[in-house]
Amino acid sequence: MDIRTRLIDTAEQLFDRHGFTATGMDRLTHGAGISSRTLYKHVGSKNRLLAIVLDERDRRFMRSLASAVSVDDLFGALSAWFADEGARGCLFLRSWAETGGDVPEIVEAMTRHKARLRQRIEEIVEAETGRRDDELAESILLLVEGVTHAATYRGSATVDVALRAARRLVEAAIV
Repeated sequence: MDIRTRLIDTAEQLFDRHGFTATGMDRLTHGAGISSRTLYKHVGSKNRLLAIVLDERDRRFMRSLASAVSVDDLFGALSAWFADEGARGCLFLRSWAETGGDVPEIVEAMTRHKARLRQRIEEIVEAETGRRDDELAESILLLVEGVTHAATYRGSATVDVALRAARRLVEAAIV
């Protein structure tokens, strides 16, 4: 694994588990096995590193949803994500909140991710219902966002509850 990949992987784990602010440069460099100079050479700043981490996480998350054509698939992928990655809430929103919404790179990464997630849900809704339905997509997006946070303190069983709610919404939209 090259230095940049190792740094990004380490940073994602640390930011996700401990938060952006609580993860100091010493912890990052030690975890990645690199010097501060090497870190700055590869990413420029801690804010830039977080933006890169968020973009990489977005790519991985969206890949996990790539084959979803139904709400069952969507929430199944979400359940698998929680099992593999842990349920600690949305790293994008946590990062945005920790930086006060004042760091353009973080705001942009969060905004891109949320737009891509909304678009993917719109595609799933259209595949399942046979038509575009913005209100249904928004409702399912809110279920996804809600369960992402609720799973942190209520456990991954909340995914099943959200899935049942999404199924009812889809069924009502088809009738």
